[in-house]
Amino acid sequence: MFSRVASAIGRRLAHFLERERPGYTAFSVIPLDRLEAALRPGDVLLVEGNSRISSAIKYLTHSTWSHSAFYAGGDDPAAVLIEADLENGVQAVSLARYAHLNTRICRPVGLADADCRKVIAHMRRSIGRSYDLRNVFDLMRYLLPNPPVPQRWRRRMLELGSGDPTRAICSTLIAEAFQSVRYPILPELPEDCPEDCREEVLRIRHHSLFAPRDFDLSPYFRIVKPTIEEGFDYRRLTWEDRREAPPPPVAPSPCRPPDPPRKA
Repeated sequence: MFSRVASAIGRRLAHFLERERPGYTAFSVIPLDRLEAALRPGDVLLVEGNSRISSAIKYLTHSTWSHSAFYAGGDDPAAVLIEADLENGVQAVSLARYAHLNTRICRPVGLADADCRKVIAHMRRSIGRSYDLRNVFDLMRYLLPNPPVPQRWRRRMLELGSGDPTRAICSTLIAEAFQSVRYPILPELPEDCPEDCREEVLRIRHHSLFAPRDFDLSPYFRIVKPTIEEGFDYRRLTWEDRREAPPPPVAPSPCRPPDPPRKA
C-alpha cells in the first residue's frame, strides 16, 4: 500500500519538476538544420533546459548545461536522440524537441567505428527502461532551485539517495555506454590535483554521478560549433552600424514637369 502511494506521489512530483518555467530567454539558438548537419552518431548533445529541475541542476553543478542526450542518428527523424527522462524513463526523441534551447555538441575524439557502434547499441537497448520514483525524498531536493547550501556541498547533493531519480536526471546512462567500451570521460588525476578536486572526481567515478558539464569539461570530447564547422568568416558579417543607407528619393527633373495627379 505504502509503495503504491509513494509511487503515485513520485510520478506527480516528477511531472511538476519537468514542467517549464516562465521567463526563459535563449541567448543564441543554433538553427535546427545547421545543428542536424553538424551532428554525428556518437555525439553528446548538452541542453540548457528551462524546467524546474533544470534550474536546480544548473545551480548544483555550477554549469549552464542541465541535460544531456545521445545522438544515435538513424532513418527516423523522430528518434535520433536517446535520453533519460525523469518522467518517461529512457526514450528516443526528435532533435526538434530542443530546437528552442541553447545546445552544445560534444564529440568523443578518436572513438573507433566498432566501439561507436557498440555505444549506440548500448543506448538503443536501454530504450524503454523506466525509473522507480518511489524515493520521494530523493526527488524533493529539486523543489528548491537554489537550495541554501555551501558551494562546496552543492554537487554532492546529486549523490543524495543515488537511486533511480538520480540516474534519470544525471548523465549516467550515457556515461555507462561510453564506459562499456572503456572510453574515458573524466580526466586522469594529476599528481598536483588539490584535495577537494581529487575527492570530487573520485566520488563521481565511484557513484557514476556524471553531470552534463562533465562532457563539456572532459579533455576527451571535442566541442563542435556548427557556425565554425561551416567555415566562419567574420568579414562577411553585416553589422548594424555598417548597413548601406537606402538611396535618397529622386527629385523631379527640372526639364520635365511632374505628372498631374490622377483622377479618382
